[in-house]
Amino acid sequence: MTLLAWLLVVLAVLLVAAVVVLVTTRARRLDRLHVRIDAARTGLEAACERRANAALAVADVLAGLAGERERAAGVRAAALGVRAERVGDGDREVAENALTRELAAVPRGPLPPDVRAELEEAEQLLVIARRVYNDAVRDTRDLRSRRLVRWLHLAGTAPMPTYFEIADPGPGVTTAAR
Repeated sequence: MTLLAWLLVVLAVLLVAAVVVLVTTRARRLDRLHVRIDAARTGLEAACERRANAALAVADVLAGLAGERERAAGVRAAALGVRAERVGDGDREVAENALTRELAAVPRGPLPPDVRAELEEAEQLLVIARRVYNDAVRDTRDLRSRRLVRWLHLAGTAPMPTYFEIADPGPGVTTAAR
């Protein structure tokens, strides 16, 4: 073989090695992002559950107040509706938004300080957990939209992650119509 032939063989081997390294790093990154989504979903579900528990405590307090029994029943029903759904299901977003509306209509003044503090903390945690989850979804969808990932089917059979879109709870602020 001539020197030119050897040079072409070496260049071809280097090119194949570079492509293999690129594909391997993309596949590992995609796997890490899917693991990150799973962890963020778990955190989001825990934050939703914590807010539902805080809402049930609020409903218990409201049930003992004169003239608030109907509102207490609405908060309780919305909190129990949230528990029945899972994150990633469109019905969960509807249930969470219904709970947000119910909680926004609750006057915070008559609530005991510990119940009010727990509710506000749970609402803030939910906002943070939703942002972390949606950031992971955005990063994963961005990587999965790249040509190399699509062409080589590096995502395998993993479903395309979806955003979790709910209205951010604003403590003491009423939201749109019920």
